[in-house]
Amino acid sequence: MTADTLLGPDQQPGSNLMRTAVRLLSHGSPITVTELAEAAEVDAADLANAPAGEDIEYDDERRIVGWGLTLKPTPHTFVVNGHRLYTWCAADTLMFPTILGTQAHVESTCPATGTVIRLTVDPAAGVSDVSPATAVISIPAAQDLDDARVRASCCNPGRFFATAAAAGDWHVQHPRGTVLPVADAYPQLDALRSRLLDRGDHELKAYRDLGTSSR
Repeated sequence: MTADTLLGPDQQPGSNLMRTAVRLLSHGSPITVTELAEAAEVDAADLANAPAGEDIEYDDERRIVGWGLTLKPTPHTFVVNGHRLYTWCAADTLMFPTILGTQAHVESTCPATGTVIRLTVDPAAGVSDVSPATAVISIPAAQDLDDARVRASCCNPGRFFATAAAAGDWHVQHPRGTVLPVADAYPQLDALRSRLLDRGDHELKAYRDLGTSSR
């Protein structure tokens, strides 16, 4: 999922709900719809029109456990502030540290070779410690996004591969998509990360405080 998918138009309530959900879920616990709506200061009804709203994951108590960032295992492990979480797609791991304002450690498995890929993502310093150094990331084309099936059409195909060659079959299946070395992909997302900072910086301390007081 790209930041454009995540954020949507400026001031869109549904996008604010998702950004807020990512921050609250980073504390490692499920959140209620009421808690989310209150923290985002929007109506809970906006969930119906939120980005990837159809893909929101709930537990048996109808609490949110996943929305881009998830408590349920996926191929992409995302460790932040001591919490072992997961993301829906590889690109999320490069974007969410900006939303959270903190460093994350990422681990994912190449679907072609089984190689474990590790990296650190910091909102200020960028990507470091990429292992193997040849790792690449696949990003589906925007034209292939299905608004009714965001996770299936955009998130699931977004993976890390050990090498560009290992991503060869993926590129055949997604000819309009992009495969980039991880180190190159991160700076290409600068404009999107700037949008995140411009729109969410003043909220960040409030969400940190909320997580500290409620968890």
